[in-house]
Amino acid sequence: MSNINNGFSTDAIRAGYDSNDHFHSVNPPIYQTASFDLVDIDRTRRLWTGAEGGGIYSRVGNPTGAILEERFAKLEGGKAAVALSSGMAAQTYTLLLLGQGGGNIVSSSSLYGAAMLALIKFLPKYGITTKFVEDRNNPEAYEALIDENTKAVYLESISNPNAELYDIDAIAKIAHKHNVPVIVDNTVATPYLYKPFEHGADITIYSATKEINGHGNVIAGLVVEKGDFHYDEKKFPQFYEKEWKMRDLDDNPRSPIEFWPGAPLIASLKVFFTEFLGGALGSFESYLVLQGLSTLSVRLDKKIETTKKIVEFLENHEKVEWVRHPYAKNSPYKALADRDFKKGPGALISFGFKGTREEEGKFIKALNNFSYHVNIGDVRSLITNPVENTHTELDPKYHELADIPKNLIRLSIGLEDADDLIADLKQAFEKAYK
Repeated sequence: MSNINNGFSTDAIRAGYDSNDHFHSVNPPIYQTASFDLVDIDRTRRLWTGAEGGGIYSRVGNPTGAILEERFAKLEGGKAAVALSSGMAAQTYTLLLLGQGGGNIVSSSSLYGAAMLALIKFLPKYGITTKFVEDRNNPEAYEALIDENTKAVYLESISNPNAELYDIDAIAKIAHKHNVPVIVDNTVATPYLYKPFEHGADITIYSATKEINGHGNVIAGLVVEKGDFHYDEKKFPQFYEKEWKMRDLDDNPRSPIEFWPGAPLIASLKVFFTEFLGGALGSFESYLVLQGLSTLSVRLDKKIETTKKIVEFLENHEKVEWVRHPYAKNSPYKALADRDFKKGPGALISFGFKGTREEEGKFIKALNNFSYHVNIGDVRSLITNPVENTHTELDPKYHELADIPKNLIRLSIGLEDADDLIADLKQAFEKAYK
């Protein structure tokens, strides 16, 4: 492949793929097979030691997924990536690996509901606890919670559902002072709007179901490792333990650090987690994500323009109590948006609905151009009331911690015409109070 330094949209279409290696197919093929011919015993040895890349068994990856991984690592500016079966797999696998043997995560207190619940209830069953930062906009508040057993700092670049932004540069600087890696869930922003590695992050995770794929037809996840974080051997011994499974051609056991220099986390996820827990992204799902990824920039450009208009409409509507988005007039995130999100701070909006629960229900029911379901980042515009669905799993005290009041409505802006979306919201407001 050429090493030409292409722009984002070009790489989103072409990076990581050479048609000469795939029977001259213009589109990356769907390798819909359980296993692959090994050819001979010498090639088998090369495949199992990592000396040669290639398909072995699709439970641990396949060529279609490998194209996605290489392409996305290039877009993100990372060393390597792994494609997994969901965004939750991406989060859970990463935290289980970093927290191996026990420890704690220091996390923002405003996260996607299932991600937050995993930190509260699921990971502690495996010895990994979480300290939530109450003053999550203050970088020093993260440092106050870091101790010798902290294995990662975790946050979202654009929070769900409040569209909050954080000074990740400052937070990363503090975390690195304590030799703690920073994990950023960049699902809402995508690397088109924001590249966490350029702001100090070490690992990014994605629900590729959302903006990356963008068409509401696949569940997928991605993990990317930047490649320059030094994992302390005392804190992260799992990356230094020599493993027969990672041996070289001369049968010398190797550690993840040795097996894939710069990407021990991705190496461990690929070699051990997909092997023993499953969860590698399937070939057809990888194909769908690749198709969606190719139009990411043009989709987000239109969504951002529409988002501006929707924010303005909502701010001027008498039945809207408040609007949360960096484009909102009174947003505390304007400066960060101007500094870090030159192309726009995402297409996720929350607002406070003035009215009863019954009126809220009538409002949602009356909409025609907004679909009522729990996804985001779709070509379709979506609406939901997080307290009763995406974040309903959380104890109400965590709603308060994350600042998610009962009247919060979340919009995910799609590709419909802005005038049609505004007209739809207007007529739904009118019907809600009759």
